[in-house]
Amino acid sequence: MRVAIIHDWLTGMRGGEKVLEGLLDIFPDAEIFTLIYNRTKISDKIRKRKIHT
Repeated sequence: MRVAIIHDWLTGMRGGEKVLEGLLDIFPDAEIFTLIYNRTKISDKIRKRKIHT
């Protein structure tokens, strides 16, 4: 099964991004799709994934 995770924007580490980290634990092969991505403002756990903007 292929899983894609959609997140509105990745511009900081707030509540939604903490939930995203949990989803990445559950779906270790999932790619992330987002509208805006600021690499310097997110965690290493998220940054290590394939992120499509």
